[in-house]
Amino acid sequence: MLTHGQVWRAIDQLAEQHGLSTSALARRAGLDPTTFNRSKRVTTDGRPRWPSTESIAKALAATGTSAEHFFALLAPDAARGAPAGFEEESLPLKGPIHAIRQIGFAQAGSGGFFDDAGFPVGAGWDEIAFPEVEDAHAYALEIAGDSMQPVYRDGDIVVVSPAASVRRGDRVVLKTRDGEVLAKELVRKTTRHVELRSLNPAHEDRQIPLDQVDWMARIIWASQ
Repeated sequence: MLTHGQVWRAIDQLAEQHGLSTSALARRAGLDPTTFNRSKRVTTDGRPRWPSTESIAKALAATGTSAEHFFALLAPDAARGAPAGFEEESLPLKGPIHAIRQIGFAQAGSGGFFDDAGFPVGAGWDEIAFPEVEDAHAYALEIAGDSMQPVYRDGDIVVVSPAASVRRGDRVVLKTRDGEVLAKELVRKTTRHVELRSLNPAHEDRQIPLDQVDWMARIIWASQ
């Protein structure tokens, strides 16, 4: 089970591997220099404070570190002992690091990768290391192009859970019956259509008839 201490130790090791202090790592990532300081790891009333996904993603981008390498630092055998005064609690991502399926975003529109419900099937998938999530069918897509900027950039990885419930405001991946694959924000779903907001303001929002939707699944994590 991933813990509060493991996550912060992984950040410490990331900084050390690049010859940086945690303050220097934060500055290189364009963050407040105190973002990763030990004083930021607990609240004033003693509760553990977690680093944000955004701050970790920026640190990885600034150091040219892959998500897979960072996940390896999270492994229990990579730990060096918890700093004094920090209580370890579990993250929503539970369990050991394992392999999940991955394909490129453009490939998702072709046949053979998903069943009728949007669950991954067949051969041709690559794999990446990722902490275990509740959905055993979760998979990863690698973003290509700039149509989803500034939220998702070329080369970003998004992890999708086909079993997760989808609600208004969620970022989703939707595949139409003619093979088009979209990553957008769900505005609403009615008995007749699905309304989607574009992540890139240069691209139009979409309203897709429900009978033209092959499947829709929620994005649960992104590396951007």
